[in-house]
Amino acid sequence: MTWLTEWAGYLPQMMSGLGVSIMIAAVSILVGYPLGLGLSLMVKARNLAVRTLGLVVVEVGRGAPALVILYLFYYGLPKFGIAFESITAACLALTWNAAAYSSEIMRAGIQSVSRGQLEASSALGLAQHDTFFRVILPQGMRSATPGLMGVAIQMFQGTSLAYVIAVPELMKTAYNIGSQDFNYLQVFTLAGLCYAAISMPATWITVYFEKRMARHA
Repeated sequence: MTWLTEWAGYLPQMMSGLGVSIMIAAVSILVGYPLGLGLSLMVKARNLAVRTLGLVVVEVGRGAPALVILYLFYYGLPKFGIAFESITAACLALTWNAAAYSSEIMRAGIQSVSRGQLEASSALGLAQHDTFFRVILPQGMRSATPGLMGVAIQMFQGTSLAYVIAVPELMKTAYNIGSQDFNYLQVFTLAGLCYAAISMPATWITVYFEKRMARHA
């Protein structure tokens, strides 16, 4: 049998695992980015306690390997009577990771907005709430978009770590298929191609956005 013939037989199961990987990545992004915005505001808060809490959450989320956070949720929390299903633990761990990384990107984007925008908004009589959500945040998020897209790619690739807690994502599915006839080389090559089929176009789109923004900067 040729590799293409073998891949054709493996592909239906691989697509099932890929669907789980995409689902976990989507949850971590859709939940993590709003949390990241909240954390970026906490880090900028005047209240010392709020600012310290935000910094701790961000620095632990960025500083600890995603695998360690994954183990904490799945193996650590049951010590305190808190247990999660493997997929839930994977979603929570990657959500924290996404929130921590995106918060720094959003904070940098918000800080990149010139002070003249604040002064102009004040001159127009806009309230602080309106100034932030109508003037500062849209411009800051525009600057942060390429970085956030990069984090999204990182989260998708990071779903492969969920293999260690038996989540039936792409890598776990590939391992299960490979263990049946020991064709690990063919199976993991196909798994790599599946990851690349998502990650490479996403990377090209990110580069396109960066170039577009550079032209209009």
